[in-house]
Amino acid sequence: MGAITNGDLIRLAESEFDVFVTSDQNIRYQQNLAGRRIAILELSTNDLRRILAASGEITAALDGIQSGDYMRVEVP
Repeated sequence: MGAITNGDLIRLAESEFDVFVTSDQNIRYQQNLAGRRIAILELSTNDLRRILAASGEITAALDGIQSGDYMRVEVP
């Protein structure tokens, strides 16, 4: 099976999920996000320890994000 592109991944996720969480810092520049139903939450890092430490901020962002929104969380 070939590699799945970011665009394909977002389309697949959109059919199953409400929110797509990524640490890809360039996704908003590489993908046309206009008209998407899925909300996209970008984390500023992929460092698991930092993400776990910021779980409160991430949860708050997830609670407030709406369908079609794009939101970035700066993880300390």
